[in-house]
Amino acid sequence: MNAAAPPIDVAVGPDGLIGSLGIPEQARGIVIFAHGSGSGRLSPRNNYVAEQLRRAGLATLLLDLLTPEEENNRRNVFDIPLLASRLSAAAAWTATLRATRDLPIGFFGASTGGGAALLAASTAGERVRAVVSRGGRPDLASARALTQVRAPTLLIVGSRDIPVIELNEIAMQHLRCPKELVLVPGAHHLFEEPGALDAVVGLATRWFLRHLDAEASYGP
Repeated sequence: MNAAAPPIDVAVGPDGLIGSLGIPEQARGIVIFAHGSGSGRLSPRNNYVAEQLRRAGLATLLLDLLTPEEENNRRNVFDIPLLASRLSAAAAWTATLRATRDLPIGFFGASTGGGAALLAASTAGERVRAVVSRGGRPDLASARALTQVRAPTLLIVGSRDIPVIELNEIAMQHLRCPKELVLVPGAHHLFEEPGALDAVVGLATRWFLRHLDAEASYGP
């Protein structure tokens, strides 16, 4: 198990977004989080996932994709192109730091953040090597964007989150990258059931470790 350094607060990108950056010793990659509507870098669920990823040897960056002023306009919370652009800017920002500039990148999106992560991945370079969506809304990225995602993508949905299962099944038909859809038994949208979030952690950790260590070139 890798030493997990406590995360530090950072200002990310040209918009000065507030982030929480944690880098374990000998990090094998960095995972950037895109939160769902009404959530942010302090999300208990995503912070739990991030802590476990750091213990597995992956750096993590949790950030608020909107400024406090922007959050006052509810429409911005569902502006997926805006959120995706901020995620892309965060990825570019990691290239400016000595500790993270050479690390391959993974995106972890939750709920509407899943759509933002996939939209950002659709235009990302080869440094973005994996995407995980937890209870995500991949449909918000658009069918066209989904066809352009190259990074291997894991869609995780609770088995009782029926409407979101259907949206993810449709997304699977559009994705042309290496892909997998996994249902967590007994879980609803927030994965609050005993053991549900740990199942997400296990799935996400294995996916990121597998693909962030892989070659950067993918087929269609």
